Amino acid sequence: MNSYEYLDTAVDPAEMRRLDAVRRYVLVDQPVEDAYDRIAFLAGAIFDTPIATVSLVEQDRVWLAACQGLTGVRSLGREPGLCASVIAQDDTYVVTNAARDPRTLEHPLVRGELGLRFYVAAPIRTHDGYRLGTVNAIDSRPRTATARQLRALEHLASMVSDELEMRLRLIRNTAGR
Repeated sequence: MNSYEYLDTAVDPAEMRRLDAVRRYVLVDQPVEDAYDRIAFLAGAIFDTPIATVSLVEQDRVWLAACQGLTGVRSLGREPGLCASVIAQDDTYVVTNAARDPRTLEHPLVRGELGLRFYVAAPIRTHDGYRLGTVNAIDSRPRTATARQLRALEHLASMVSDELEMRLRLIRNTAGR
């Protein structure tokens, strides 16, 4: 176990390694940085959605490293999680109408005040293969995504990964002084 405590000591070893990867970038619980904010903005612009985020999936919550369209929200519960579903797979996750999609019918963001209908997310993968979170776009109306939009979202997720690696180099260089 690392120097921090895991909430549940029965966490799968692969998930513990993924959580270690999330935490090595020291981004959770930090102020919004311009690079991630710009990426969230671009995701919303590409899909013309009112909400877009860059998220990191922690053990018990989803930390929004950047969020366009929701003020005052920096974290959400992990379960039932759309972002947590995305990091369980390699592909882009698309929900065109959440009110009709069996994966999302009972989700609180679908049934609640937000009325989420459209959700698209690309997993953020580290250079060593861990899926840390997502770049996503959200709307309250159903819609479809084009192949070009999905590819652009994947590029944005790769850009987040590149930013994270630069952040890690800076952390290591600063610690080495």
